[in-house]
Amino acid sequence: MSEHLRQTFAARAAQNSPAFVTFLTAGYPTVAETVPLMLAMEAGGADVIELGVPFTDPQADGKAIQESNNVALEQDVDYTKCLEFVSEARSKGLKAPVVLMGYYNPILAYGETNAIKDAKKAGANGFIVVDLPPEEAIGFRNICTEEGVSYVPLIAPSTTDQRIQFLASIADSFLYVVSKMGTTGASTTVSESLPSLLARIRSLLPSPIPLAVGFGVSTRNHFTQVGQEANGVVIGSQLVAVIKKAAQGEAVKAVEEYCASISSDRTRQLAEKSFDAPASSAPPPAPLPTTEKELPSRFGTFGGAYVPEALVDCLSELSQAYLDAKADPEFWKEWEGEFGYMNRPSQLYEAKRLTETCGGAKIWLKREDLNHTGSHKINNAIGQILLARRIGKKRIIAETGAGQHGVATATVCAKFGLECVVYMGAEDVRRQGLNVFRMRMLGAKVVAVDSGTQTLKDAVNEAMRDWVTNLSTTHYLIGSAIGPAPFPTIVRDFQSVIGNEIKSQLYALTGKLPDAVVACVGGGSNAIGTFYPFINDKTVRMIGVEASGDGLDTPNHSATLSLGSPGVFHGVRTYVLQSDKGQITGTHSISAGLDYPGVGPEHAWLKDSGRAEYVDATDEQCLRGFRALTEKEGIIPALESAHAVWGTMQLAKSLPKDQNIVMCLSGRGDKDVQEVSEILPKWAAKLDWHVDGSANATQ
Repeated sequence: MSEHLRQTFAARAAQNSPAFVTFLTAGYPTVAETVPLMLAMEAGGADVIELGVPFTDPQADGKAIQESNNVALEQDVDYTKCLEFVSEARSKGLKAPVVLMGYYNPILAYGETNAIKDAKKAGANGFIVVDLPPEEAIGFRNICTEEGVSYVPLIAPSTTDQRIQFLASIADSFLYVVSKMGTTGASTTVSESLPSLLARIRSLLPSPIPLAVGFGVSTRNHFTQVGQEANGVVIGSQLVAVIKKAAQGEAVKAVEEYCASISSDRTRQLAEKSFDAPASSAPPPAPLPTTEKELPSRFGTFGGAYVPEALVDCLSELSQAYLDAKADPEFWKEWEGEFGYMNRPSQLYEAKRLTETCGGAKIWLKREDLNHTGSHKINNAIGQILLARRIGKKRIIAETGAGQHGVATATVCAKFGLECVVYMGAEDVRRQGLNVFRMRMLGAKVVAVDSGTQTLKDAVNEAMRDWVTNLSTTHYLIGSAIGPAPFPTIVRDFQSVIGNEIKSQLYALTGKLPDAVVACVGGGSNAIGTFYPFINDKTVRMIGVEASGDGLDTPNHSATLSLGSPGVFHGVRTYVLQSDKGQITGTHSISAGLDYPGVGPEHAWLKDSGRAEYVDATDEQCLRGFRALTEKEGIIPALESAHAVWGTMQLAKSLPKDQNIVMCLSGRGDKDVQEVSEILPKWAAKLDWHVDGSANATQ
């Protein structure tokens, strides 16, 4: 199957013309038109067809591909259906090689071995898996090799010389070269740096390998320009546009005509760039990891960095910068020097009336809500901003759900004079209007994300797309213990100040460690910061409280650890709320900050190892916790934290009075008061909680 791809490129090389590689999202615009469109592409001159496997969260793709994925998913197109398309196209005479292109999670859900073997049976020739770099693809690549199916590596403008040698050493058919930084999408011009990029790549190849160039090619002129330099030219987003613009029932004809207009008379005016690779002057690459045990940044089987090629070297740079900073006492001295600004150490408060109400163990609150900006998020924001300055990044981007991380990021950017852009789901912008205004007052640009579920996961997607476009100037200040390595470790380390302070403060007051620590869990930053210092203290129970929304027996929840399954999402292997086909499912929580279908990989490991316990609280229980802390202690908690309040109350009731529970009160509730005032009327009777929301009349 790999051989067919090699022969295809060689045949075009013999004619001194570039191979024409086309892209089609399987199931777009309809299931019925997919195979006819594949045949039309070949009839129009396509030499290789990339068939896109739809995914809910294609973070490296622009709007055109995102929309085509959504259309396909609405028709229930999955990996199995993609193989059926290939098989049917072969039965109807398709001769061109077919490469399945997409994201890893649907393949993982299908099963790697079966996915590759069944693809071969259907007639597919290879895979381009956008978020499966070779370091994470050890098993996958081995199976591809055994089956004779191609694993096609990608090279980005940001890829280092040594890494190009790595990628070339495992290429068995061709290399896909991303012509520009950013996401997929049609462009008006071809990158001016493309000739030098291809020359650099060719100078590093250990042997002749065809280079196919994609991203931004849309016109006949583009094809000619790129084809003078490359062995193959890829067109994707423009074909999606052609299909979209075609009249109903005319897409097949429109695609064939477009392909013919692009590919006709493609013989180069100049001789093709030589396939012969000059002797490389770069040092030989170190061997890639060959077993899972050699991979860094793992928590058991969870973690890793499942990212587009453009981010690989940037993450390596960040990892090294953090290791250097971590070993530098001056860095930590600088971070601790900001404790006065952050309002650290935060107070450990004995919640006497709440304890009396529960009638069991003593409840203590770790008052992260009293930090500057009103939550634990400032701990990580200060740490990462110092790290960003250390590596020379002057533009900061962030994602936010409840707005607390966005506010913390905007705050530290204002303090240090850095540009700040915050991505926030449109639904979260609506329900967290106060924090949106705070961010804008602080000078941040807040971008409302209206794709997908319009919540935190979609904000992360857009932040990732921004980052991959602006790597040279931008640091992505991730707010939770999620995402690709090294982010979960970085966030955990800065947030561990919470657990370290709990340990010393409670010991000073009681002479012993807590019997249990409790925190709410969405992505899990405040929880992992609370738990981490206690992992080796086996007498201390660690309990995370997830958001179960309308209940675990409904689809409307965010209980990833309770009901999710292992998968790959937002660059990391962890527990994910997903369908059996590997598509990320929608979530629901009354709290925007917990409304997320993934969780930090260290929490996934703590769950599977049995070291931590994870329970849930519904929207109703969250409101009951919110009310209890407000009325019994005069402390209004964030709705996220209110889940932990409920979990702590239930735990306290089950334990004797001589035991101590410390709950991380991760955020204050100012941001949620308006939302609660709007939703409380529908809950008032059930909760027997009647608060007059009208303004006092002036007498």
